[in-house]
Amino acid sequence: MIGGGGGGGEQAGPGQELRAADPAATKREFVVNVESSCSVSHNSNSHLLPPRNSAFFIPPPPPPPPPPTTTTTQPKERGRWETVVLAYKTLGVVFGGLVTSPLYVYPSMPLKSPTEQDYLGIYSIMFWTLTLIGVVKYTSIALKADDQGEGGTFALYSLLCRNMNIGILSSKQVQTNSSFSHSVLHEGTENKSRLGNFFERSIAARRALLFIAMLGTCMLIGDGILTPAISVLSAMEGIRAPFPSVSKSSVEALSAVVLVVLFLLQKFGTSRVSFMFSPIMGAWTLCTPLVGIYSIIQHYPSIFKALSPHYIFHFFWRNGKEGWLLLGGTVLCITGSEALFADLGHFNRSSIQIAFLLTIYPSLVLTYAGQTAYLIKNPNDHDDGFYKFIPTAIYWPIFIIATLAAIVASQSLISATFSVIKQSVVLDYFPRVKVVHTSSNKEGEVYSPEVNYILMILCVAVILIFGDGKDIGNAFGVVVSLVMLITTILLTLVMIMIWRTPPWLVAVYFFTFFTMEGVYSSAVLSKIPEGGWIPFAISFILAFIMFGWFYGRQKKIEYELTHKIDLGRLGLLLSEPGIQRVPGLCFFYSNIQDGLTPILGHYIKNMKSVHKVTIFTTLRYLLVPKVAAHERIVVNKLGLEGTYGCVIQYGYADSLNLEGDDIVSQVTDSLQVYLQNCSSCLTSEHHEVQEEISAFEEAKLAGVVHIRGKTRFYIGKNCSWFERSMLAFYEFMHSNCRSALPALGVPPPHRIEVGMLYEA
Repeated sequence: MIGGGGGGGEQAGPGQELRAADPAATKREFVVNVESSCSVSHNSNSHLLPPRNSAFFIPPPPPPPPPPTTTTTQPKERGRWETVVLAYKTLGVVFGGLVTSPLYVYPSMPLKSPTEQDYLGIYSIMFWTLTLIGVVKYTSIALKADDQGEGGTFALYSLLCRNMNIGILSSKQVQTNSSFSHSVLHEGTENKSRLGNFFERSIAARRALLFIAMLGTCMLIGDGILTPAISVLSAMEGIRAPFPSVSKSSVEALSAVVLVVLFLLQKFGTSRVSFMFSPIMGAWTLCTPLVGIYSIIQHYPSIFKALSPHYIFHFFWRNGKEGWLLLGGTVLCITGSEALFADLGHFNRSSIQIAFLLTIYPSLVLTYAGQTAYLIKNPNDHDDGFYKFIPTAIYWPIFIIATLAAIVASQSLISATFSVIKQSVVLDYFPRVKVVHTSSNKEGEVYSPEVNYILMILCVAVILIFGDGKDIGNAFGVVVSLVMLITTILLTLVMIMIWRTPPWLVAVYFFTFFTMEGVYSSAVLSKIPEGGWIPFAISFILAFIMFGWFYGRQKKIEYELTHKIDLGRLGLLLSEPGIQRVPGLCFFYSNIQDGLTPILGHYIKNMKSVHKVTIFTTLRYLLVPKVAAHERIVVNKLGLEGTYGCVIQYGYADSLNLEGDDIVSQVTDSLQVYLQNCSSCLTSEHHEVQEEISAFEEAKLAGVVHIRGKTRFYIGKNCSWFERSMLAFYEFMHSNCRSALPALGVPPPHRIEVGMLYEA
């Protein structure tokens, strides 16, 4: 069908370029363009490009600013004072979930008549968990494994795909863009490791890796639902100690109201929210260890003898299976550590490391020591292990700070959820949702309205439906342990295949953390009937959405690569009898690398016409804040009369809400400059260039139209039931998600959508 309108198409939007090689191709520094005998801009890296006699030569645009060694969006050198300020801001965003964990760790443990030795063993477990996982794994190792400044499980997967060419597409598809994939590989990957070669050869291994990355992403999103629920609910429970008449349902309703307000604040952006929240977390981080020190002095001054690991062995020797089951509550002491990694895009490595090592880690060690010291002398108060150890004189100030801190704690996982959703959308593994960049100089600082409101509804539902903190704690433990385990696996692959870490160091790392987190995971999985099923239900739904979207996109890529139109075929189509060149200027949007969309052939065959001047346009998203005005539009000429190629480049802080006439004027000016440059390159006659410019102006006056494709699958009888169901689900999501083409301000009368059925 051919009709006016502006629905969802398949053009490249922010982070939505179509990939011919691997899911991480969006981050490469090449622009899809077409053959030209003369380019507007030149690049010294011409040896990386395919030969000019290929079907479509792809000249490089002016390169964006070179990325720094740690993140693409941070200045290369950051002043000490600025880093300290940034570290202060991380308190309000990154560490909220981690530093407020004392609110619910002890209440989540099913303790039965605990003894002094039991409490010493539990504290020893918590101390070494914080030290090994928090300090060694995340702060010292994981933060160095960023992908263009982004962190989290999907960033690790993207890093592996970019450097090792182990995307999920088949080898046949990868070869179509091999010129590009090899040029962006890590310098050390020419001699790939045996494990890297295994992944490149085995489609089953690549699918397993994708599944692990998807599971980690889904679990982290589940963390973003459970953290706000358990943090706020645990803090609000403190109101029942001085006022026993307050019902549990009232506490749940109040918690739900607080969460709704928190989610409504997200639209103001991480920087503004963190500036508001950081003083609260600073007060919490300072007050709780001071109370802990007071409790240690008052109740059990020798608590730090529990730092000896032999208390851990005695604990499990005495308690056996019961001690193993208690790990389901103990693991919550490290909850929020994944946000430390996933929120990397909102800040930078140095600021997170400074904040954790100098404030968060000492605060947690002292707070848990104080709680444990109190419980050793009051062993049956563990069900309210936080508020009971607060001295009466400062109960209400601490309650107020705890309530505010619990609200802030939710922010760390909410921000992390926005980051992983954005990464998934960029890599084309999640349906397109609106992603708003709330900072003009931080690419990773994002907000998604749809995701925000869905999280809000689910968080409130968890509180109102389940209510019991222990059930939510059981669910929380499942999420925390599995996400950590998945990160360990992916980090191990990064060490082996990209960093080339010595094998003995990799073995030490993997054995230590896989064993520790594996034991934790085995304990929390036993809690599935008691609330642990919640994250599995959430993750299953999310994984089904991600896999359905990925499956449909893969099928679409396969079809378009098979049926793409090269320059020779375009010439044959235009030379067919009956094809007319009608007056006017046409912007035909395409996003296929190394060719043109099959929708073009469908359009020409059915309409029997092409505009006298046709510009094949690609929108390209770059990982820079803003693209310089002289680099924004890259144009060139095809070898056919009246046909040109155009790439519109933009950064994450650029606005694309331009007027349609403005776009046309900018492209016209760029083409005139280009044609003049071509005349000097090829010693063309001056009057020929003037004729071409005049023809362009004449077509512009005759009328401008913007054509884009809208495709659907035709599911034939030969398709299996699996293909039918997955493609039907993809079509449902595709018809309800946002368009891949950003709003360019093109007036509706100038838009045309060309519908085409892709045969599955």
